Amino acid sequence: MRLSHLVLAAAAAGVLATGAARAEPRGERPFHLTLTGEGVATAAPDVAIITTGVVTRAPNAGDALRANAEAMTKVFATIRDAKIADRDFGTSGLTVQPQYDYGDGRPPVLTGYEVRNAVTIRARDIDKLGGLLDSIVASGSNQIEGLAFEVSDRDAKMDEARRAAVADAKRKAELYATSAGVTLGKVEFIQENDAPQGIVRPYAMRAAAKDAAAPTPIARGEQDIRAEVTMRWSIQP
Repeated sequence: MRLSHLVLAAAAAGVLATGAARAEPRGERPFHLTLTGEGVATAAPDVAIITTGVVTRAPNAGDALRANAEAMTKVFATIRDAKIADRDFGTSGLTVQPQYDYGDGRPPVLTGYEVRNAVTIRARDIDKLGGLLDSIVASGSNQIEGLAFEVSDRDAKMDEARRAAVADAKRKAELYATSAGVTLGKVEFIQENDAPQGIVRPYAMRAAAKDAAAPTPIARGEQDIRAEVTMRWSIQP
């Protein structure tokens, strides 16, 4: 009899517990709207990054290095004469490499040594860039490895692009909410994404001294600085 009473009591307790769980109110499922905005700020580059230098060859390494040092000394003097600050240029590479003649069916034969000495320059006066390149080549540089442009106030332009990206996301959110007949609530989430940037296209060329009345023409173009942001809003029916 005691066992029967215990079983009945446990069963009654289970019914009460189940009834209490069903009686709890269920929270409404939140609704969200998530969109991505994009912004672009356009800027004209005002700094040029030039990598140039001297390549020399000689039967032995010492002669190749001495010839290179003599030529690079003249190149450095030309850079300083162009009012380029010491902080804006520096050696970016120096190599000494043996040169071999690889004939068919025989071991390679040492023919001499090649020395490459490169300097990277940050030129802040774009209008004088063509003349600077001509002067560097005339002073002894026989290699221009690259030329690229950058924007000095990039952070300010990036902030401009970010503001445009947020405005773009908000515009889309308002459009979707109005079209769907819902009310746009508060912003719940903001995330900045990696946005593809405008490609800086450097060029490489072999430099040769030439007589010309006009300096080498340089076109800097414009750069697009991009920002992308993902935002989420709550919405109410």
